[in-house]
Amino acid sequence: MCLFQYDDDPEPEEQDPAGSLYVPVRPGTSAMVARLFRTPLGARTAVGFTTQGRLTATLGPEQPWIRLSESTLRSLAAPLGAELLTVDPTLTAPAVTTPSTSSPVSRTGPATHGAGLGARTT
Repeated sequence: MCLFQYDDDPEPEEQDPAGSLYVPVRPGTSAMVARLFRTPLGARTAVGFTTQGRLTATLGPEQPWIRLSESTLRSLAAPLGAELLTVDPTLTAPAVTTPSTSSPVSRTGPATHGAGLGARTT
């Protein structure tokens, strides 16, 4: 821990303005709605990206987005219980992959014939 504080060091509670952000949205009933996410600890958070490339790299090229200022995004998210704003997050979950067609997985459900797992037939 640093015992000295310098004039140019921001306080941890200070919120530096992020400027204009690329905000992921989803279709609502009459307009686009900002997507809200959860932190690893479960708190609701609004999310913004500083570049379109970062948004695409994290959420994919099909993710719709709009440009909003940081203050506007905070104003929209606060009434929905998202007091946090996360800028340029990275996903921690593994990437979703499409199952290959050569996989022997049954798409009709579990087998209903036979003796079952671990059972002996004599």
